[in-house]
Amino acid sequence: MITMVTNDTPIAMLTVGQLREVLGNNHTEVIHAPMSEAKYVYGIAGLARLFNCSIPTANRIKASGKIDKAIKQIGRKIVVDAELALELAGRKDGGRRA
Repeated sequence: MITMVTNDTPIAMLTVGQLREVLGNNHTEVIHAPMSEAKYVYGIAGLARLFNCSIPTANRIKASGKIDKAIKQIGRKIVVDAELALELAGRKDGGRRA
């Protein structure tokens, strides 16, 4: 039993072979744009999600001054550049010598 596939045929009604045939006939090129991560996180909760830590730990990270270059704060509004914060937190400055 061969059925004619038209533009009105529901996809659920196609067999695998018919679907392959339909998809094979359409040679459109799909260009995928690279997925960009969120550039900014907002607030202490956003900082906690960025570093995968608790809110008190995020407060300690912010208060330490290590990522100050990545933080913009106006009043109670906190905006953190995620990439820069991760880069600054990864640097080893001072500390104990082993």
